[in-house]
Amino acid sequence: MTHHNNASTASTPSDPWADIRPYMDHEVADVLAKLSRDNELLNALTRFRLPRLARWAPPLARGIASHAVRREVKGVTSVREFQMRIASYMVRMIRTTTDAFEVAGLDKLDPGSAYLFIGNHRDISLDPAFVNYALYQADRNTVRIAIGDNLLKKPYVTDLMRLNKSFIVPRSARGKRAMLAAYQQLSAYIRHSITEDQHSIWMAQREGRAKNGIDRTDPAIIKMLTIASRTTNRDAAFGDAIAELKLVPVSISYEYDPCDRQKAQELYDIDTKGSYAKSEFEDIRSIVAGITGTKGRVQLRFGTPVGADMATPDEVAAEIDRQVIGGYRLFPSHYLALEALGDAPELVARRAITRDDRERFKARLANVPEPLRPYWLAQYANPVKHKAGRLTS
Repeated sequence: MTHHNNASTASTPSDPWADIRPYMDHEVADVLAKLSRDNELLNALTRFRLPRLARWAPPLARGIASHAVRREVKGVTSVREFQMRIASYMVRMIRTTTDAFEVAGLDKLDPGSAYLFIGNHRDISLDPAFVNYALYQADRNTVRIAIGDNLLKKPYVTDLMRLNKSFIVPRSARGKRAMLAAYQQLSAYIRHSITEDQHSIWMAQREGRAKNGIDRTDPAIIKMLTIASRTTNRDAAFGDAIAELKLVPVSISYEYDPCDRQKAQELYDIDTKGSYAKSEFEDIRSIVAGITGTKGRVQLRFGTPVGADMATPDEVAAEIDRQVIGGYRLFPSHYLALEALGDAPELVARRAITRDDRERFKARLANVPEPLRPYWLAQYANPVKHKAGRLTS
């Protein structure tokens, strides 16, 4: 059997996206075998699952973790089989950490068509995971997921993400020429996935999560998406380059964000110290917190494809924003935060708030340190103001 690893997936003329694309079925078994022996992954697992044993007998703890990994992925030889193992954990996560998960708009989209889903971004791993779960429930193929290389500092994280159909978005390329080449490759891959492979994609509307609760599309992303089409055909109209990607805005709304306090801390530090220093394993901790934390109700709303009548990246970004904000579900937590800030009281829908909602919100706010509270509250209040067209910045 040929051995596949990260080093062997360099781009070639026959596989021009090998170093950024998700793993293929023929690569799965070797990648899983490598992961079961990866000391960094095994150490990370034992820190979470066997902390005492990891401290006193690291080799034994790693051995137990390695056996558990091999047992968990036994017989998995394709990406679909790997995702089916994940699906059972998704079911359990939804049952134990959400009060409800609702999907709207998916039934209006052609099940036989590939789409480029562009969504608001609140959680590193859960936003696309909920999209995938909605597609899985509807018996549709899951998406390929755009993930920034800033999240892939560990080889085992890269392997796990690429097994789960993630492809790599270059954010660390240095220099204009390197960045342009990277974005040309990325644009070509996304276009190929939609138009040739007929395989849907999910990507965020901007780089990084919306930590202040304000969802806005970065027009630079739209510009990147059209590079491939306009390189192939210099006379192609901008609107046609957009229409062929079948771009569909997606709006995800969480009643409670498991990472809300950490986001508030980051915004507080930036405001008071001028910068925020991210710790080494912070992104991984955010992923774990998102998965395990209480979310209340979650709603996912699929919009309608953006048409060819768009003339500029700014117009496309504005249409995505219109659909994302229009489809965003406001929960009692959003109104209660606005009420607590004493801001725009006429926007607070008091009839939507029960006594239980108020008690739950009060208990959650009580755990937020006083200096962080304005930032914590703003995360929840801003969507109400955004929907009402009342944001000042």
